[in-house]
Amino acid sequence: MFGLKGDWSLDVKERYFTLEDYCGAEPRWCTGCGDHGILAAVHRVCRDAQLKPEKTVAVSGIGCSSRLPHYMNTYGFHGLHGRALPVACGIKSRRPDLDVWVATGDGDCFSIGAAHWLHAMRYNMDLTMLVFDNGIYGLTKKQTSPTTPLEVPTNTHPSGALLPPLNPLTVTLGITNISFVAQIVDWNAQLRHEVIRKAHEHKGTSFVRIIQRCPVYVESIGKTLQDEPARLKLLTHEKGVQVDDSVKRQFPNQAEHDPSDIHAARELAENPDELPLGILYQNRDAPRYDQMSAVGLEMTAEERLAGLNEALDHFAI
Repeated sequence: MFGLKGDWSLDVKERYFTLEDYCGAEPRWCTGCGDHGILAAVHRVCRDAQLKPEKTVAVSGIGCSSRLPHYMNTYGFHGLHGRALPVACGIKSRRPDLDVWVATGDGDCFSIGAAHWLHAMRYNMDLTMLVFDNGIYGLTKKQTSPTTPLEVPTNTHPSGALLPPLNPLTVTLGITNISFVAQIVDWNAQLRHEVIRKAHEHKGTSFVRIIQRCPVYVESIGKTLQDEPARLKLLTHEKGVQVDDSVKRQFPNQAEHDPSDIHAARELAENPDELPLGILYQNRDAPRYDQMSAVGLEMTAEERLAGLNEALDHFAI
């Protein structure tokens, strides 16, 4: 053929993923819900990192937050109430090649899933864990959650919660072998994106508590914080997140905080009058259980069956 080389071959271009490649079903969250912004940030981080959708999995438990896997065009697992983390740990142990995201809420994680939360943090597997904390049980229509403020009336406590709310940051910062702890609000897009991006890049369990608006049942929580920005403290440091000056101007209260200082992180988390935003703690050297448990992955099905039978033979009478 004239003009064509005899040894030509088709040059297949490398795949490029757009935001649409990560968008699943149409989100059914309420109008004004902070979950929409969190989902948009996850889509953008996946796009920027060019994660292969078929190598990405979103895991969740039960609750409004746990609808996220339905809105991701990736693999997903919508699990039982409070059980997102053991499922995610199992996936990462057997399929270390997958990029694992966990979506959970204040009730799903801090109440029925509390034991799994503690141990998953100690295991420090390579997971990106996003806790959507709106201070209420939203999906089941306004019951008190572990983080509901005292003054907020609910269907289970019409006069307000009886006990002070749980502090997820102080609890997490007290667990052995943690490696990444951060906090953000859903309504600041740049800070939200940068922290989630840093959490995803971190190798280990990244715990990100997201103070998230629920305009239907507890509008007062988010509105109070938006109206009183001095209650929020932006954490700045070269080892933390980098945001534009336009974002910094939105926070009159700021502090230079080194994320490697766990003692300073605990002091920041314990202050009831100020909510720290940014990365409180990061330790890139913490042991990862997924690296220890990923054994025998190269074995064939026949070899695994033979090994199982050999182990069972020890119990033969």
